[in-house]
Amino acid sequence: MESKLSGQGKGPEKLASFLPSLPFPLIAVLVAAPLTIALIMLNIRVGANHIPSGFLLLGILIMATILSLRQDDLAGAIVIATSLCLDWYLGTYVIALGMAVVLLILFFLFRSPRHPWLKPRPFGLWILFLLLTIVPAITPVIQGNTSAYDTVYYYPDVILASFLMYWLGNVIVRDINSVRRFLQLIAVFGTFVAVHIILEEITGNLLFATANVQLFLSSKSNYQLIAGSSIARLGSFFVQPDASSAFLAMLLFVPLGLFVESSSFWKKTLFLTEVLLMVIALLFTYGAAAWICACLGLVVFVLLVGSLRYKLQMGFCVLIAVTILLLGFSLQLGLLVNHATAANELLLREGLWQTAMRVIQAFPLTGVGLSRVGYLSISDQYRVAAEYTLENNPHNAYLELGAMAGLPVLLVFLALLAFALWQALRNWYRLDGRTRALFGGGIAAVFTLCINNLSFGLWTLPPMTVLGWMLLGVMSSPLPVAGMNRRMEK
Repeated sequence: MESKLSGQGKGPEKLASFLPSLPFPLIAVLVAAPLTIALIMLNIRVGANHIPSGFLLLGILIMATILSLRQDDLAGAIVIATSLCLDWYLGTYVIALGMAVVLLILFFLFRSPRHPWLKPRPFGLWILFLLLTIVPAITPVIQGNTSAYDTVYYYPDVILASFLMYWLGNVIVRDINSVRRFLQLIAVFGTFVAVHIILEEITGNLLFATANVQLFLSSKSNYQLIAGSSIARLGSFFVQPDASSAFLAMLLFVPLGLFVESSSFWKKTLFLTEVLLMVIALLFTYGAAAWICACLGLVVFVLLVGSLRYKLQMGFCVLIAVTILLLGFSLQLGLLVNHATAANELLLREGLWQTAMRVIQAFPLTGVGLSRVGYLSISDQYRVAAEYTLENNPHNAYLELGAMAGLPVLLVFLALLAFALWQALRNWYRLDGRTRALFGGGIAAVFTLCINNLSFGLWTLPPMTVLGWMLLGVMSSPLPVAGMNRRMEK
């Protein structure tokens, strides 16, 4: 009977069962060859950078190998790294988005009981979000009040990417082990960025700096903490230090959750080292808002971590981190406090928020359009005195969506965010023991990101959009908990 049933599968299932029987280098070549030939013939350029055909071939071969081995969690982590290091830092813009589309198509075609497929919930609300943002996206184009960069930036890299990355996060994890592997991978990536910042502080040079990045940093006086001094706020591949500080403040909870969840001494040592490196790198960004959000995220993590034993482990970690900072980085701590209490920083933030609220009052339904060029010109008419420097965004992701896309879009966005967080908390509730700490770390990371958006536009920053929504998709996916329940029933 089993043999008869297996012979009656659908076309995609037959193909999915046939491909793994082939050597994966052959699969990689079959996938990579036609794509690479087409790209070479078109001499494709993405953004301002020409992508060498050899680099394309190598990347496609690696991804094809990973997919042929069904390392879906690793593929998701590579999309996150691509979004930051290529699309944002090198200015290629849409490679990560294209990778997400291809991955979702492949996962759908090769779905199986072992690799199930699902639609993101609530699917109807996501479609409404995509439809409502079309008008704010095309309005600046029609009015000629935008730039080519804004056209690529907002709808593809922020609006559409939010939907696709959340969906991708839902399907790349099929059990608790794949959730753990995904969190380990992004913890390693976060540590890589932290080490990059620490090396920049030690050497005084930004490693892998491009000419465009150096030119931009020069225009910003290298983000000097004190005018005329050699002390600078460091941004790594984000370039902008507020973005890098938010990234580190968010991701440090991932190895923290892995630390509590692990039972191996050597793994605990590794995860604790990752946490300490991120904390030290976070200090060099001098991001005051990120530190405040990290403290609030720590409270959430302690509440979600589980038993008293795990809470004591958390206290031990915090004690070690505070001791290291006080003994080894007292100068940097003093500079951070001075920066956090600077009156001009708080005044400018309040001015930006007040201006954005006045813009929302003037354009409550449609906003001024998804364009920073358009917002810069229109918001000047509603600018308050406290905004002593004109900015092209309100430095608050929620006010940014409300002012540029209208209140209906903002309300739908908040509903999607609340639903995903509720699903993640529901998954956490259905778990027990150490696994709760694993999910608690991911939820605390997302919570930290949500709070940090009050002081900086992170949900509208493409690399943080990719990271935040994919992590939220992993935490809220019903597949890992459902798979665990099936095994318990068996």
